[in-house]
Amino acid sequence: MIRPPVNRAMRVLDRSFFKKNVTLSAARVFDRKQISKIRAELGHDVLRIGRMQSVQSIRSPTGEESKAVLLHPRIKSIDASTWSRKISELVKSSQIDLTPYNLEIDYDYWNYHDIMGAILPEEEQDEYPTGFSIVGHVAHLNLREEYLPYKTLIAQVLLDKNPTIRAVINKTDEVGDQNAYRTFSYELLAGEHDLNVEVHEGNCTFRFDYSKVYWNSRLETEHRRLVEKFRSGEAVCDVMAGVGPFAVPAGKKGVFVWANDLNPDSFGSLGEAVERNKVCAPLPEALEIIYRILMALKVSRFVKPFNEDGRTFIRDSATKLLETDTQVDITPKESRAQRQNPSLRKVPRTIVTAPKTFNHYVLNLPASAITFLPAFIGLYAGHSDLFTPHTSTKLPMIHVYCFSTKSDDNKEEEIKICKEISEQIGYEMKPGDPEKEGEVEIWDVRDVAPLKRMFCASFRLPKEVAFREMLKD
Repeated sequence: MIRPPVNRAMRVLDRSFFKKNVTLSAARVFDRKQISKIRAELGHDVLRIGRMQSVQSIRSPTGEESKAVLLHPRIKSIDASTWSRKISELVKSSQIDLTPYNLEIDYDYWNYHDIMGAILPEEEQDEYPTGFSIVGHVAHLNLREEYLPYKTLIAQVLLDKNPTIRAVINKTDEVGDQNAYRTFSYELLAGEHDLNVEVHEGNCTFRFDYSKVYWNSRLETEHRRLVEKFRSGEAVCDVMAGVGPFAVPAGKKGVFVWANDLNPDSFGSLGEAVERNKVCAPLPEALEIIYRILMALKVSRFVKPFNEDGRTFIRDSATKLLETDTQVDITPKESRAQRQNPSLRKVPRTIVTAPKTFNHYVLNLPASAITFLPAFIGLYAGHSDLFTPHTSTKLPMIHVYCFSTKSDDNKEEEIKICKEISEQIGYEMKPGDPEKEGEVEIWDVRDVAPLKRMFCASFRLPKEVAFREMLKD
């Protein structure tokens, strides 16, 4: 009985169609103070449906207002044979009486799933669109072909039933098919044409134009997983940083990050995120003016944004870091009492020095990141003395994202990914422990399509690859 009216021919949303009157019975309670007690005593006789209060105000034929408990549809006020023993007892003791009740339900009552179930064809009921992404105030659909005739209906209902959503869009091509920036073509289905969004992830705030940069809310867990591997004081090279979902949270924990993206819009939003999130503990008051100058110049103490080609950036960043001296004072601010009273304990200065070599490289461009790996050949040629066994410094860990097929155990995919890596760097790699030279850890990230999955391959850059002398032209 509590189902929306059905109209599978609807193509333009008609909210008035979903008005419905349901005839029920209600137990009118004579003593308002007893309403909670009597509702509890009625137990399974009470109407229990989602988003509907079981206690309602009603008026008697004489206009007197009272409280009543709505009853299950099987109970009829005019047919005592449908009453439970408890209802009969309460009526006999004059604590309640039963009266007809007209329950009025309209479009606002039903949720997205209810409405979709009433307007989409029955053969499409098993998998109607539910897996949309929300990016700030934008709902991002990727509708299959069979749902395209209903796209405006679906979008309008989504907009109505989600108060935080102000725009609904549908992707019209595959990410990255049209350009190197991983953006996509889309159509606005409902709401306002404003894709300037604000999102929160990793205790950081990001603002960007969703139509001009790459962002995937489903990767939040993966962003967190990788950032947790970075330690304070380490150096990370984020080659395809986007707006900074790896770089900025890493900077917040005191990791030195050189973050690059080819897309000028991503670079601009990354710089804004670096400034907005400050990516470090507060500076001492004496250095605040220097910090403000650095921020005005888009220079961060921990995260440095770049706008370069990824392959060039891999090699140039390694060389430049060797030549760069970076120290950051992360001494906490002294309290007012400490500043005013010299006898109080002073906060000791804490200086963090950036490493001369990167501890991690992140290549998050799954469609083609593996093809960037040749840039690591000879990365530290002539600098073997900087690494083990000459020092305690290890060669960098490479985290490269890729797509592959999927299977129950992913064994075949692991072998295939390692083979692709081997071909790119000219060194045999196999699945295993990433801390062992020549072995790769393959992390299963997420499903992308029915037969497509995203993986992260992590491995320590082999010595033979890092120190290989390259032939000069």
